[in-house]
Amino acid sequence: MADERESKELQSGTLVIGLGRFGAAVAVTQDQLGYEILAVEKNPARVQAFAGRFPLVEADATSKDALEQLGAREFRSAVVGVGSSLEAAVLITANLVDMGISSIWVKATSSQHGRILRRVGAHHVVYPDLDAGKRTAHLVGGRMVDYIEMEKDGFSIMKLRPPQEVHGFSLEELDLRGRYGVNVLAVRHPKQRFEYADATTRINADDEIIVSGDSHLLEYFANRP
Repeated sequence: MADERESKELQSGTLVIGLGRFGAAVAVTQDQLGYEILAVEKNPARVQAFAGRFPLVEADATSKDALEQLGAREFRSAVVGVGSSLEAAVLITANLVDMGISSIWVKATSSQHGRILRRVGAHHVVYPDLDAGKRTAHLVGGRMVDYIEMEKDGFSIMKLRPPQEVHGFSLEELDLRGRYGVNVLAVRHPKQRFEYADATTRINADDEIIVSGDSHLLEYFANRP
């Protein structure tokens, strides 16, 4: 009975197909977070490299029969990290769609690649290289420490070192939302943890702040003197 219960718990988890850099990062992180996963990789060397770290089988996921034997039909979600071969990614995605997987995430290497995957039935298309490049472009040479774009040319969140003009003032005194259209969500003083910001929070020169708002307004605020 216990074995059946464990099997059902596993089958409600995530199927990770392909253990390249993207797929391996997903598998390792989900395992560390305590989620139930099963990884599928056809390259024996990669299987050997990750053996014992999380549930893993050696199989070719472009074969629907192989996926059926693994019980892939019972998984709640799947992540396809096979980005080097468009044909393989399309075949695997089509197999998962046919099996009725409710949430399919697929890595794409280009916008054209992504459009094809969506037409096949992928629910979510991820562009790791493109996203990393755009994020780096925002960070290079400025005050920004981290940047998350929630929607294209829309709402974003950034972590940055505060412009000089806000040093020594409270958020109430600054009225950054009224002046620049941005909101300070949290502040971290040196060697301390981030704390939620309120009207009385005072920003110092050596602080880091987390700010949200329209991406263009954030860029303007981050580049203030």
